[in-house]
Amino acid sequence: MYLIRKEQAPVFTLGGLTVNGLASPKRGASETCVWRIELAPKTAGVAHRVTREEVFVGVAGEAVVTIAGTDHRLGAGDAVIVPADTLFALANHSEQPFEAIAALPVGGKAVTDGAPFSPPWVE
Repeated sequence: MYLIRKEQAPVFTLGGLTVNGLASPKRGASETCVWRIELAPKTAGVAHRVTREEVFVGVAGEAVVTIAGTDHRLGAGDAVIVPADTLFALANHSEQPFEAIAALPVGGKAVTDGAPFSPPWVE
């Protein structure tokens, strides 16, 4: 068993997105990667795909997740399952930050315009 304390989790920032890496292979996980995100107010989504199913659970605030061209509201306590190889984006149009927990199987990769890659929080 590995215990990752919030204050020890690596932090990654990308535009209005802040990611706290929790479970990943570098931190002892062999099957599931988990991270906490904060999406700043008025942050546009970045359309991308993942090679494995990804799950988001809203913790605070509200976001819009666009999956295969359809918008869905995602609030605190809600969960969304993004199927593998499906174009999606997560945006925060509100005045408050949006926070969520996300999970992706180990080995899952993101795809934007080029070849699949591993975001640093899943390594």
